[in-house]
Amino acid sequence: MHDKSDAIIYVGKAKDLHNRVRSYFRANVGRGPWIDRMVSLIAYFEYIVTDSEMESLVLENNLIKEHRPKYNTMLMDDKTYPYIKVTLDEDYPRILKVRQMKKDKARYFGPYPSEYSVKNTLELVNKIYKIRTCNKKLLEGECSPERPCLNYHMGLCTAPCNCLVSSEEYRQNVSKAIELINGNCKDVLAELEEKMLNLAQNMEFEEAASVRDLIESIKTISQKQKMTDSVGEDKDVIALSTNDNDAVVQVFFIRDGRMIGREHFFMKGVEGIKDEEILADFVKQYYAGTPFIPKEIMLQYQIEDQELLENWLSERRESRTHIKVPKIGSKEKLVELAAKNAAMVLQQDKDRIKREEGRTIGAVKEIEELIGISGVSRMEAFDISNISGFENVGSMVVFEKGKPKKSDYRKFKIKSVTGPDDYACMREVLTRRFTHGMEESKRMKSRGEDTEYGSFTKFPDLLMMDGGRGQVNIALQVLEELHLNIPVCGMVKDDNHRTRGLYFNNTELPIDSHSEGFKLITRIQDEAHRFAIEFHRSLRSKDQVKSVLDNIPGVGEARRKALMRYFDSIDDIRSADVDKLCEVSEIPRNVAQDIYSFFHSDMLE
Repeated sequence: MHDKSDAIIYVGKAKDLHNRVRSYFRANVGRGPWIDRMVSLIAYFEYIVTDSEMESLVLENNLIKEHRPKYNTMLMDDKTYPYIKVTLDEDYPRILKVRQMKKDKARYFGPYPSEYSVKNTLELVNKIYKIRTCNKKLLEGECSPERPCLNYHMGLCTAPCNCLVSSEEYRQNVSKAIELINGNCKDVLAELEEKMLNLAQNMEFEEAASVRDLIESIKTISQKQKMTDSVGEDKDVIALSTNDNDAVVQVFFIRDGRMIGREHFFMKGVEGIKDEEILADFVKQYYAGTPFIPKEIMLQYQIEDQELLENWLSERRESRTHIKVPKIGSKEKLVELAAKNAAMVLQQDKDRIKREEGRTIGAVKEIEELIGISGVSRMEAFDISNISGFENVGSMVVFEKGKPKKSDYRKFKIKSVTGPDDYACMREVLTRRFTHGMEESKRMKSRGEDTEYGSFTKFPDLLMMDGGRGQVNIALQVLEELHLNIPVCGMVKDDNHRTRGLYFNNTELPIDSHSEGFKLITRIQDEAHRFAIEFHRSLRSKDQVKSVLDNIPGVGEARRKALMRYFDSIDDIRSADVDKLCEVSEIPRNVAQDIYSFFHSDMLE
């Protein structure tokens, strides 16, 4: 389905195209507002004919992944899981972590739900069996003239590159490692426990403790879950939970009869969609993207095209895969547990969203109530930064609905102010910001462009000034001169530079320091200050030799260097009178007078 701009908004498949398309244009039979909106946007249909249902299923998946249509139920997570790969096609096999399972002579284990479990397993295997991890191409009987690497000296490799271990012995160690990865650890545990006892009897307690730690590691990695399967097959257990417009699908991974982990996935575009349809869409999208297909997939609901999906998955797996919906017994309990986990994740996510709304939208509402206005979405805050009046800069930060909108942040290099005058700097920054916005808006309107996309065209609903009455009055004067009506609020700080309240309409309003509104004000202040400081720092780093002397008319590089050679520091230049400055041969009297005036302009006033 395409909209009027040719964008693909939905991809689907059907045995009978006529009936499927006609179903979208019947009277509403409870299909939900999401589908109604989609239908209202359809401009035309494009269709592709295939020779079989299997081909249509594969094509549907490919097109959805390629175009990601807005109205298809979409799997939001695009994850790849780690595998353990044993390179059995090599004379001296390696055991590696990989992300893809290829059709080669290697043996794969997994997928594992976390990097951590793979890392621990590989570390354990290397400690016990000392399997090589290098990328050298080793051939049986060939010995490298180079000395063994550091892993050999650390006891993590048997150095087959130097023929310090026979091919037969090395392959025996690889076979034992494979058994350990498979979870068959009884033999190695018995062997290690016997070794630990022997070491302890021989008073070699440090070595015994090391072996004991290995035993504990093996037990931890191979520890059986409560959920086990005596058959020892690979299975995925899939269930979901929905709430309004949200859905979470939970997958339990069972490998060799043991549950090795779980993962949850968020689905979007589920409004008005039945749970069975969401589950079917997940199965198609998930198994189209993962290289591992288990022998059995247990689902919460019976899904459409179940037999077709089984055939497709079996083709991909190259052996039979079954999709089942258990109704009784331990398998049904396992699906039920997956559903409970999905519901828990969904609830936790909603709780997180509510907490986030409290920190953002809720905080804005608190500020609105405190100062007695409404309709605040966009807030802008400004700050000035300089060092003793050198390189004055201004920053503008933007918060929308309580969240920083960094794409709208702006920097200002002060042009009209020399010396440390924050009020004059703020006047220039605000004047430039709003004048630029008004002029840009006028130009865009004359060209018929949407002012929503201008750099300065969006004006704030509330101006947040870092300070009290003085900064607020500067902002109000600028807005009055430009004939703009925007509320201005001052963020007042105490003697310890901590926020204590808001200044609004000539009144200082105290605010609860534990409220979300107070925390938002603090975040806005800190962000404006940080952005200004970083801009100032970046300007200094671009020109490390920049000096406050460069801002004095008549003082160029040569005279600056002459002054710095004659005086020990800037403070000495600042305290020198005109006659003292004239002692520098490169400084004429008129320039000396300008230097003195620059550093003492506030006194002259």
